[in-house]
Amino acid sequence: MKQHLLIETLKDKPGYLKSGPTRVSQVFNVSIDNALKAIREAKRQLKLDNSNSSDNRITEFENYLSENGIERDSVTSVKFWQTMKGEQRFSVVTKDDKLSIEEIKKEIEEFATIFSPTVFKQSPPFQEKDGVAYEISLPDIHYGKLTELTIEAAEEQFMSTIHSLVEKAKGLDIEKFILPIGNDGMNSEGMRFTTTKGTFQHDSIGWRESFQGYCMLMTRAIDYLKAKAPVQVVVVSGNHDFERMFYAGDFIKGWYRNDKNVVVDNSMESRKYVEYGVNMIMYTHGDKEKPSEMPLIMATEQPEMFARCSVREVHCGHLHKEMVNEYRGIKVRFIPSICANDDWHRTMGYSALRTGQAYIWSKTNGLEGYLQTIVK
Repeated sequence: MKQHLLIETLKDKPGYLKSGPTRVSQVFNVSIDNALKAIREAKRQLKLDNSNSSDNRITEFENYLSENGIERDSVTSVKFWQTMKGEQRFSVVTKDDKLSIEEIKKEIEEFATIFSPTVFKQSPPFQEKDGVAYEISLPDIHYGKLTELTIEAAEEQFMSTIHSLVEKAKGLDIEKFILPIGNDGMNSEGMRFTTTKGTFQHDSIGWRESFQGYCMLMTRAIDYLKAKAPVQVVVVSGNHDFERMFYAGDFIKGWYRNDKNVVVDNSMESRKYVEYGVNMIMYTHGDKEKPSEMPLIMATEQPEMFARCSVREVHCGHLHKEMVNEYRGIKVRFIPSICANDDWHRTMGYSALRTGQAYIWSKTNGLEGYLQTIVK
């Protein structure tokens, strides 16, 4: 890649500036020396741009005072902010101003609306009809893990798997989507780059970038699905991201707080339950409980739901491969993963077919089957 193009790319994606010249060299196929030079120049230009932006803001502020006949000495406080379109906004209080409570409240509300997320295309709200629930379950994507894939390629594989599973379900009357997220959605707990218990992990990006990237990837998936049918999101913490998955779940719940087509379960319990017609589904990562004891856990934690439902299943992640056992008529299903292998798994000889699966739940007949797509 030519040096000037590399510099512009780093300015557009400043996350690479924190990853160091070695990472930039690997990703963009340039020498470490050229990578270091490009990082330095991109940082210098970004700093200059920020400086010019600050100067422009002060200049616009001075023009604002002049146009409104306000003496600078009479200004007691100033608030600067920028709209999503990049337009400068000022809030000026002078010695002669006496704002009422109503005016202050209005100012806060106007300020808050600038940053409120936009609810895009709305699908019909939840309603009872003859149809099915379509559960798209892609556990253990380990977002941010160092593999042979770039983070962008891993994101596109995740989205293309969802698109494929939806495309294969075209003949179904989908009443709603069930979307379990988490189950080692992120590869590590964050700054310390370890699992929740402390096992060191090789991440390809920083902890801030991995958290923001994972949350934005989930909103991409939810936005795509909710344009077709309402979405029920179930947040499941894993053994790699037990803490951070709760934070990500709260982010996503807040993001869709005004959207009636998205329901997010980010409750405090590590095991989550969904009831749909005759079906009872328990979601858990599968690293803590013994599979043979899971049916009794279901009956103990949710006795009324257990009594109402005649079809009961447990859906787990953790193992990265498909395994199904049945205990007293209750299936415990470990669901495969689409995550690419890292060096450690290849060295140990661990390999599994990278598979995305989606389950078809009938209100009256229970699980009617599943569709799947193979990731290569």
